[in-house]
Amino acid sequence: MIKIAVASDNGNVTEHFGHCEAFIVFHARDKEIVKVETIASPGHRPGFLPLFLAERGIDVIISGGMGGGAVDLFNEKNIEVVIGAQGTAQEAAEGYLNGSLLSTGSICSEHQHHDDCGAHGE
Repeated sequence: MIKIAVASDNGNVTEHFGHCEAFIVFHARDKEIVKVETIASPGHRPGFLPLFLAERGIDVIISGGMGGGAVDLFNEKNIEVVIGAQGTAQEAAEGYLNGSLLSTGSICSEHQHHDDCGAHGE
């Protein structure tokens, strides 16, 4: 069993991990989703969300963007980080499972310690 968390807003992959409204968690066995649950985001506090998700047994985190500090914390917890995803959370999870979703590796360094991710594309 693998647990994939997708940082999401309204069912879609969010642009910035730390400010998502929820994590949609897909439980998969043999590359097939067998259960879906939604966990409301407890809010953004530096260093908190990687621990929060690790305590829930998450194996993979998928997001549109994420700061380098969060990526490092997930790596320390042996949670695979996939960033650069777009579309619905379901599509992202299915893409991960079938091998078509690849991380762009683009770290949001502009706003590691800021309150929003408005710097994208500028």
